[in-house]
Amino acid sequence: MLFAADKGDINTIIGGIAPDWGPFGSLGTEAKTMVQVVMAFAILLCLGIAIWGAAKQRIGATALRDTFSAEQGKGLIIAGLTGVFIIGSLGTLFTIVYGMAV
Repeated sequence: MLFAADKGDINTIIGGIAPDWGPFGSLGTEAKTMVQVVMAFAILLCLGIAIWGAAKQRIGATALRDTFSAEQGKGLIIAGLTGVFIIGSLGTLFTIVYGMAV
C-alpha cells in the first residue's frame, strides 16, 4: 500500500508561514508561535473573505440579478486570494529584503 503523505509532516505544509527566516530566526519559541498564529489567522480571514465574495457573486448574479453585488463579490474574491498569496510569500520577501540589508 502506498501512502501519499508518508514522507511529509505538518512543517511541510506550514513552512511558508513558519517564521524561522530572516529577522524572525533569532526570536524565541513563544514569539515564533505567536507570529505563526497571527499569520494563520490572517490566512483564514483572507480565505473567509474570498468565500464570502464567491457567495456574494453567486447570489447576486443568479438569485437577485444584482450586477453590483456580483461585481463586489468579484472584488472580494480577488482581495482575499491576493491576501493569501502575499501572506504565504512573506517568507521569501523577508528573506530577500533581510539578506540585502545584511
